[in-house]
Amino acid sequence: MTNYIIRRFLLAIPTLLAISIITFFLMHAIPGSPFAGPEMRHLPPEVIANLNKYYHLDDPIWKQYLNYIWNLLHGDFGPSYANRARTVNDIIAQSLPASALLGAAALFVAIVIGIPLGIISSLKQNTVIDYISMFIAITGVSVPAMTLGPLLVWIFALNLKIFPVAQWGTFKHMVLPAITLGFGSAAIIARLTRASMLQVLHEDYIRTARAKGLSERRVTIHHALRNALIPVVTIIGPLFAGLITGSMVVEQVFAIPGMGKFFVMGVTGRDYPVIMGTVLLYAVFLILANLVVDIMYARLDPRIRYS
Repeated sequence: MTNYIIRRFLLAIPTLLAISIITFFLMHAIPGSPFAGPEMRHLPPEVIANLNKYYHLDDPIWKQYLNYIWNLLHGDFGPSYANRARTVNDIIAQSLPASALLGAAALFVAIVIGIPLGIISSLKQNTVIDYISMFIAITGVSVPAMTLGPLLVWIFALNLKIFPVAQWGTFKHMVLPAITLGFGSAAIIARLTRASMLQVLHEDYIRTARAKGLSERRVTIHHALRNALIPVVTIIGPLFAGLITGSMVVEQVFAIPGMGKFFVMGVTGRDYPVIMGTVLLYAVFLILANLVVDIMYARLDPRIRYS
């Protein structure tokens, strides 16, 4: 297992390098400049030229990339063109904890709701309980966060006054955003759990376990669920990476100081270092999440060996 983990970390290096090359050159392939936006039109051409020279944007593309990688190896993600008072390191340090905490809470909501809902639905196939569970799952997939968030605020914050409207800092501030962000993922997990459980419950070894006189609870939890969770764990990895790096819509609705808005602002404002920092950060989380998923495979299925 240790050798496998070391190999995965070594393979992550060329993966991140390829992602950085593709992202960097695609950004610069788009016509325009970070200092060519509407807010910069009042500046004289000499000032724009000095800004490009100061940030080395007038250098050849290959030289800009090598300089960026050299600075990145020293832990420097570079300056922010749009927020000149802060570097990308400052933005990540200030906004990542909020996004990570929100993403972890949303993943918890998705797992706690999705897996039990899928199990119950599969055990009660083609019954009222199954139809209600799948209706909830389809609703979660169909209703976007931009609709669900304000609806939860209107019900639980403005009318019932159980939770605060927005802001960030306490457990109460976390509940509504976590449900908003995690409900869609919970619906995906529920539908996948149901489909996987239905497939496993018709396997021969399940019929054998029942024929031996094992209780339905033991058959479901110790035999069926363990194998049924393998595809569910597969999807949880990418979901975790996406949730933990922030959601622009949820963060805007609940006024959460996360990373989502900086990525969108970086794209619209051609803030190259912010785009590179957020993309590479997402890639790191995705690689780590997939590594954890692969390790969990061996825990769920003893037949899987990493040697």
